[in-house]
Amino acid sequence: MSTATTTPSTRVDQFFTVAEARFDRWRALLQAARNWAAATQSTLETTRTAVVASLQELRQWEDFFAYPGPTLITTLGERIAAGDATGTARLVQAISAALLTHSYRENLADWESDDEPSLALAGHLPATGEVTGPHKPYFEVLVVSPARPSSWTGLAQELRKLRRTQDKFVYETVFVGNFEDAVLGTILNGSFEAVVIYDGISATSARNNPVLRQFLATNLASSNGKDNSAPSSLKLAQALKQIRPELDIYLLSDREVEKVAGDVDASCIRRVFYQVEEPLELHLSILDAIADRYETPYFDNLQKYAQRPMGTFHALPVARGKSIFKSNWIRDMGEFYGMNLFLAESSATTGGLDSLLEPTGNIKVAQEKAARAFGADQVFFVTNGTSTSNKMVEQALLAPGDIMLVDRNCHKSHHYGAVLSGALPLYVEAYPLTQYSMYGAVPLRTIKKALIDLKAEGKLDRARMLVLTNCTFDGQIYNVERVMEECLAIKPDLIFLWDEAWFGFARWSPFYRRRTAMGAAAALESKFKDPAYRAAYEEQVKKLGADLDPKNPALLEDRLLANPDKVHLRVYQTNSTHKSMSCLRQGSMVLVKDQDYHTVEEQFHEAVFTHASTSPNLQIIATLDIARRQMELEGYELVNRAIQLALDIRREVNSHPLVSKYFKILGADDMIPAEFRLTGFVDYLTPGANWATAVKTLREDEFALDVTRLTLVCGSAAFDGTQFKNMLAADFDIQLNKTSRNSVLLQTNINNTRSDIAHLIKVLVEISKGIEQKLARGGNPARQAFAARVKSLMEDVPNLPNFSSFHNSFREDPASITSEGNMRSAFFGAYREEQCDHLKLSSPEIYKRLKEGPELVSANFVIPYPPGFPIMVPGQVITVETIEFMRKLDVKEIHGFSATLGLKLLKPAFLNVAKGGADKSVPEGKKAFKRQAA
Repeated sequence: MSTATTTPSTRVDQFFTVAEARFDRWRALLQAARNWAAATQSTLETTRTAVVASLQELRQWEDFFAYPGPTLITTLGERIAAGDATGTARLVQAISAALLTHSYRENLADWESDDEPSLALAGHLPATGEVTGPHKPYFEVLVVSPARPSSWTGLAQELRKLRRTQDKFVYETVFVGNFEDAVLGTILNGSFEAVVIYDGISATSARNNPVLRQFLATNLASSNGKDNSAPSSLKLAQALKQIRPELDIYLLSDREVEKVAGDVDASCIRRVFYQVEEPLELHLSILDAIADRYETPYFDNLQKYAQRPMGTFHALPVARGKSIFKSNWIRDMGEFYGMNLFLAESSATTGGLDSLLEPTGNIKVAQEKAARAFGADQVFFVTNGTSTSNKMVEQALLAPGDIMLVDRNCHKSHHYGAVLSGALPLYVEAYPLTQYSMYGAVPLRTIKKALIDLKAEGKLDRARMLVLTNCTFDGQIYNVERVMEECLAIKPDLIFLWDEAWFGFARWSPFYRRRTAMGAAAALESKFKDPAYRAAYEEQVKKLGADLDPKNPALLEDRLLANPDKVHLRVYQTNSTHKSMSCLRQGSMVLVKDQDYHTVEEQFHEAVFTHASTSPNLQIIATLDIARRQMELEGYELVNRAIQLALDIRREVNSHPLVSKYFKILGADDMIPAEFRLTGFVDYLTPGANWATAVKTLREDEFALDVTRLTLVCGSAAFDGTQFKNMLAADFDIQLNKTSRNSVLLQTNINNTRSDIAHLIKVLVEISKGIEQKLARGGNPARQAFAARVKSLMEDVPNLPNFSSFHNSFREDPASITSEGNMRSAFFGAYREEQCDHLKLSSPEIYKRLKEGPELVSANFVIPYPPGFPIMVPGQVITVETIEFMRKLDVKEIHGFSATLGLKLLKPAFLNVAKGGADKSVPEGKKAFKRQAA
């Protein structure tokens, strides 16, 4: 076995570039082999030495991949040793091509070292033993065995002999002999779908890998209170499940397998075998587990339905496509979409299609599989977007008068959720990034203070839910575990709704998983059962008391632990499956991990009935099912690639000598203030950063940055965000989503390729060259105009307005130190035209009223794009800061505002009526509040 050397300075992106770097190393070896084959006598030895060095660099990683495998690698070494330059080049060419095209997964000839394998690859000759039947998905199995490495080839051959023609999948094995190599292989090879672990494996590797050992010591040793005395095989299974929970793990033991199987800590193992028995059963178990993940109950049934000769007498003319393909005028629609789309359409729930509103068949099973994949207790499919998912959860769990702590900069669906439910939003403010006209995330201190203030006011019992966006639109990721843990220390039954519209993919990254709602909930479940945690909590009680005193300043300063006996873990997550997985637009999921779900199940279903369409799109349901299948089987590899591509973009843009003069992609140090990065982490590509330090920041820091969200500053190139976005789309066929005053947001996902990255970099180079040429031709006047424009965009930026307050008419107690308000009353108050007025933004009346009164009170949501958050909500008192911000905005799209009509305001007369004529005394305020709530 070769020895790999991975130093502590291994860059973060080198972890994620394993697959692409493999291709690059093989191409480098191919080029070296070609140089050797074409060498003259004087360069023969030099070029041969280069081939040897290139192969040595490559071999340190190849032990963890089934192809090309030890046989071909040995043959390659023999050809080099024999001085066969031509044969070496030919074999490297064949291997490199097979790796790049993945043909080795189906073409058995790729595994042979014949003299002309490239002909088989090109299709000129039939490959020996080539598979000609239906496509069989290929995967690899990691076998961790204490046997001598010399016996591994024979063991692999024995498993190959078990293959049957009726097998739906085909796999190859990779052998390692110890704990550390098993962990490293699991991290590096995304093709592993199963792991077979023998008893008796050793712990340490012969490889020099201090970064891996640091990672293991920090993250896996005695994780979550696991028993350190457990056999190394069981500890390995637990460790691998932490890294990749989707893996099927099998244990082969020569001990008392009945006791091993009965161990409560062995739940991570799919099946235990007595290792000298039933190799066929192991083979069949591996295939059966893959089939379980591969099965898509709804999509499979939809395909069968489409092939049946159905007579349709329901209200959907496009079903079966006859109205389209027989049309004289819209036949092109059928040609564009194809026949299957229409064969698979129906408005019926019979024939194996099931009902999304009341699933009892394949949709129910598909949702159960999704729950397993995402680590949830329940999953609900939604076909009209996460806007609807959010409103479903909020309507189900919130009632009039409940207090809902929510990030003011969250998606508008949450604000409307408050209107629909009648809950009182208590807005918590995110930290500002004024230079870029955007907000970050809400500091934990801000959230804790809001809860402590509610407790001081005697209103903590009404604090029902905390709503946060994770990750934010711009990529800030919360420390979800810590947020929930400290909030539960103050309010043990607080419900959490994490809007992970942009972060659904994170489940399949071991870096990100713990910062997802479901990942953090699982960690807390385990933590609350840990005796060590209980002991730490009891120490906290000695210091702070059992009933936390809201007057104690230590509550804000200390890290609080929750009472494990009183805590109720109630976590909901919504994700826009279509935003980060292979799902059609509007495909969304609601994930539930709520120990009290049985108490709200009926109202949750009622919320589903309220918001879900009775005519859901069957194709969206099917792709939700398919997205789960893909992520369970290849999500780890795909997400790693998306992260790697994002790191590539960051590195290329910020290091390019021309592009970096005008553009910059913001790093963690730009997007997250240092006070929230106490580990000292600067950025993923900062010299000295490695993937162990990246894991540290993701475990410990208050906020981290999702590298796939790339904020590209374009103001330094004299473009505002909207202008630059439109230019990229119109002139270069590049689409993107969000803009700010001086930046645009790029996003990599599982759909992107290296070609996409190359196109983007080429375009930025072209734009940068154009700027240089324009400045050179225009002389001083052009340079001055350019500098003025850059200053306007990058320095003369408006201050971001915070939420002011709700008008006293919409507050239960105007004297309260907490700022929740009845936005529902204000929202519907604006439905009556006689209760509203308009005032133009340029009117001098605005400043007069700001100075002298009566107060300006917004009648609706006002949301400028960018930045995309509401700067006014119904019932909010408008301040001079908000007016100044609006006047400095140079955006064309402001939802809820008409420049012709002006600001829509609630009339003072209505506010007095809404106030009920009551004075500002607390008792009367409460009575008025109760009247308007009713």
